[in-house]
Amino acid sequence: MDLRNTGGTGDDPDAILADMSLADKIGQMLMCGFEGTVLTDKVRELVATGKIGGIIYFARNVESPEQVARLTASLQRAALEGGTPPLFISIDQEGGMVARITEGVALMPGGMAIAAAGSEADAYDAAFVSGNELAAMGINLNYAPVMDVNNNADNPVIGVRSFGELPQRVADFGAATLRGFQDAGVAATAKHFPGHGDTAVDSHLDLPTVPHDRIRMEQVELMPFRLAIAEGVDAMMSAHIYFPALEPEKLPVTLSKTVLTGLLREELGFEGIIMTDCMEMNAIAEHYGTVEASVMAIEAGADMILISHRADRQLAAIAAIGRAVAEGRLSEARLDVSVRRLLALKAKRGLLGGGGAAGQALSGLARCGTAAHLEVARRISEASVTLVRNDAPVLPLRRLRTLVITAAPMVATQVDESFAPAPGLGTALSKHGLACEDRVIPSDQFAQYSAELLAVAAAEEIGQIVLGTYNARFNPAQAKLAEALQTLGKPMAVVALRNPYDLLVMPGVQVYAAVYESRPLALESAAKALLGEIPFRGRLPVSLGSDYPAGWGMSL
Repeated sequence: MDLRNTGGTGDDPDAILADMSLADKIGQMLMCGFEGTVLTDKVRELVATGKIGGIIYFARNVESPEQVARLTASLQRAALEGGTPPLFISIDQEGGMVARITEGVALMPGGMAIAAAGSEADAYDAAFVSGNELAAMGINLNYAPVMDVNNNADNPVIGVRSFGELPQRVADFGAATLRGFQDAGVAATAKHFPGHGDTAVDSHLDLPTVPHDRIRMEQVELMPFRLAIAEGVDAMMSAHIYFPALEPEKLPVTLSKTVLTGLLREELGFEGIIMTDCMEMNAIAEHYGTVEASVMAIEAGADMILISHRADRQLAAIAAIGRAVAEGRLSEARLDVSVRRLLALKAKRGLLGGGGAAGQALSGLARCGTAAHLEVARRISEASVTLVRNDAPVLPLRRLRTLVITAAPMVATQVDESFAPAPGLGTALSKHGLACEDRVIPSDQFAQYSAELLAVAAAEEIGQIVLGTYNARFNPAQAKLAEALQTLGKPMAVVALRNPYDLLVMPGVQVYAAVYESRPLALESAAKALLGEIPFRGRLPVSLGSDYPAGWGMSL
């Protein structure tokens, strides 16, 4: 297929498919990532010769909205010059702690913070704003919303990315989010089908198993995905998880024809794109091998194979799919079914018929990070701050010298990717006139700093203490320090800066709040609430034991 001399791609998926070679079709089923912030010769070759259907951006590809738009334009130009349809340009821009573009945009709060703020309209607005900004950079597919029901406090990878533990609420907020993205012209992806919320294993590292029976899954895990399908979600991402109730063989969903074709396609009636999660995650790579599993996923019913990192694996997967067709393991007709869906979505999102022209990605950047967009993020963030326990006269904070200890965010799972050095909660409080002794400690290094911090806290000039924890449930030294600080008898407030479950491992804490993320905006919102400048209005999206059920929240 060569689209260079046809005045664009045309917008008829069937006509484009009819003109495709086998190599064209195989390439369209690959979504690939790469290192760097500019188009290199190797990536150009992957696009033009490998005929790939899409690119995934990570933080490694991002410097600014302007640079992303230029990169996108160069990639789309490479596709045009290679005679292939315009690319899906995809990203994980969930908001909150999982976002690849954080500067120059209105970074929205994440799922749990939005749910804590309590408005489905907010969920829509956040996605619509974010979607408009992504579209301005030429990004046309987002891996959001997360529609996993997070009902496991020990879940190491979903947590605050979820809208909470109540299935109907997750479904409703997820549906509002996908509508927001798609109304902005960006394809939404409901993930991680059929549910990654009740695991204590990160599928980036190993293969989790969810043992629940089908009745329970209908009541919990599947409910949000059913609504996503009813709302017309463009894509669904499969989970690398084994569900014995759904699959008789020990296969993760990504490789299960019983689940992807039998359940998702035939029973639930999903007609959109089935996208795999990254095939280099250990749940797949260590058990099946990225290349072989790519063929298995297509056999199972996947339309697009995501290989985020290594070029050798991407090229090997393309070759393996070709061999599978030559050997009769896959039929070309099977590929046609998926490629037709992929082209149909590209047409729906305006990529065909000239809509993916290289220069188009450079238009509209002025709408990134506008005052109006930033106001949406601020409004939601401030509404999300949740006061869970208030058993001592600490809040609002008094104008005393305050020791503020902040557990710095750390990369706890590959989905976090990286965090730039950020100021602590003390910096935010200082901006509002509070005299602070500000200490920012790596989240996993509290043990070595505890003696020093206790000594500072005990000093006479310190009148009160604020501790910002970060996943203390997985970093016990944070909880141990909190309990030790509490014994000093000084007024103290603890603020959870990621998972709200931290309270469960520090039961002696008397004043406890949650903001669900440690992005600068969340720290600013926390500071305002602690000082009494804004009310505590958030409500817990998850239960923290029987005393603090989902929906709980206090005010001063």
